[in-house]
Amino acid sequence: MRHTLPLAPQFYVTAPQPCPYLEGRMERKLFTALQGANAQRLNDSLSQQGFRRSQNVLYRPSCADCSACLSARIDVSRFKPGKSQRRTIRRNAHLERRATSPWATEDQYELFRAYLDSRHASGGMADMDVFEFAAMIEETPIRSRVVEYTDLESGDLTAVSLTDVLSDGLSMVYSFYDPAKTDASLGTYMILDHIEIAQEAQLPYVYLGYWVPGSAKMGYKSRFSGLEIYLGGTWQRLDDPANFKIENHPLANDPIAEQVANIQLPDTAS
Repeated sequence: MRHTLPLAPQFYVTAPQPCPYLEGRMERKLFTALQGANAQRLNDSLSQQGFRRSQNVLYRPSCADCSACLSARIDVSRFKPGKSQRRTIRRNAHLERRATSPWATEDQYELFRAYLDSRHASGGMADMDVFEFAAMIEETPIRSRVVEYTDLESGDLTAVSLTDVLSDGLSMVYSFYDPAKTDASLGTYMILDHIEIAQEAQLPYVYLGYWVPGSAKMGYKSRFSGLEIYLGGTWQRLDDPANFKIENHPLANDPIAEQVANIQLPDTAS
């Protein structure tokens, strides 16, 4: 089904399919193409409204009877690392960060395959070949970077994040790392390092994707102080994730046409 705003991008809805985060539920996404001269402004605007980028597509969960997937970002000014996070920073002091243009390499793909085979062997990306991986990294119409973390002692590529640079922050599109280094907390470390990058660049937010209460896969995001979630059309502080409850009644979700009508688009004439 297609929904259109005058002189604006066209929005579509995917067919329902099994939710990858919560067992027994079905997911559906609202999405639009990311293309043309206005792509950067559109990505900035929709990212600030809970959308995420996947190559040349912007999407946001729009499930019929569930609202559990919540876009999350860290307010850098309010972030304070906890004791375990400070230990994670020290534990990975031997890693060197290098930010490059979005260009795929064989070393990245080997690390990506090891990560998927160990952590997400049955996921939707499990069969991704080297050409599809290159498309994921390189097909971006906006300002993106590949942030690599290399072990100074061994010279091995240890972790990678595909990161978009937004007008108000950094968006971690997709991250992967050496699954054999379980004690290094590399996923946490990359987020902590992106917070540092944002601070250095005077960018207020680090966008983390979706936090899903009740999902073990996504629960780690609630461990970061300064967390905000996009709920009810606004960003709200999440001070106590343990006490957060989401309404999953079917009538709690707006109809698709109403959701599209409420999307704020950038001024294409500017």
